[in-house]
Amino acid sequence: MASPSNSSTAPVSEFLLICFPNFQSWQHWLSLPLSLLFLLAMGANATLLITIRLEASLHEPMYYLLSLLSLLDIVLCLTVVPKVLDIFWFDNKTIRFSACFLQMFIMNSFLTMESCTFMIMAYDRYVAICHPLRYPSVITDQFVARAAIFVVARNGLLTMPIPILSSQLRYCARNIIKNCICTNMSVSKLSCDDTTFNQLYQFVVGWTLLGSDLILIVLSYSFILTAVFRIKSEGAAAKALGTCGSHFILILFFSTVLLVLVITNLARKKIPPDVPILLNILHHLIPPALNPIVYGVRTKEIKQGIQKLLRRLKT
Repeated sequence: MASPSNSSTAPVSEFLLICFPNFQSWQHWLSLPLSLLFLLAMGANATLLITIRLEASLHEPMYYLLSLLSLLDIVLCLTVVPKVLDIFWFDNKTIRFSACFLQMFIMNSFLTMESCTFMIMAYDRYVAICHPLRYPSVITDQFVARAAIFVVARNGLLTMPIPILSSQLRYCARNIIKNCICTNMSVSKLSCDDTTFNQLYQFVVGWTLLGSDLILIVLSYSFILTAVFRIKSEGAAAKALGTCGSHFILILFFSTVLLVLVITNLARKKIPPDVPILLNILHHLIPPALNPIVYGVRTKEIKQGIQKLLRRLKT
């Protein structure tokens, strides 16, 4: 039998995810609404992608950006939810060292990619309303392709050090993560090394990326509102605002859930520890489930495309 000193420094090869440590008895009940939200998110985003792919009238830059958002939502859902349901249904709490840090990378990078995509969509609406005559020459297919490369490169490269820094830490004996997913904060606190730089890097990069996107989104919509209020025709103003309505609602979903998550983490001493864990999961489920539904309900072209797709399936 190994001595205590040796066992305390033995390297960790896997972690244990302990979801809701204070309320494990009702995990099976929680799995039902999570499963329904997961199926809704996957089905709605897949339907939206297929509709945009098959409907020629939707082959426009705005809908390509919406497709990018749906792809990001699908990847985020597949990264987080299946493992959570695996824990709930089969009590399979173990996750490999490499799989944990891969999940961490995807969650950090794709979350900021979504934020960046919202920012580019806000710019798209700004050009459409404030400079309508220039819109066809500015927002082109080439612009969308370059924007997609920018979204992936900026956020992928800047968030990649987060899981790399965490994976380089020494994990001695503790391997129990009191969370359903491998967040950087939950994992790094298990290390027997100093994690100050790790946490500082995530804080600076996270708030720089998300904060800059939010500032640019607010600026875009301030210019849009200024331009709309100058429109004397009441019908034209309502139509201009209508084109921004769906996008604004999506940003509201994304920002509200993220803001609530941040507040609960800051006030974790006054809030049960299971609440931030649940909100973290819902943040990867609620926006992906609602995003395609909002666009499908509010956008006539997408609604007509979905109706055509359903008629094709029937025939």
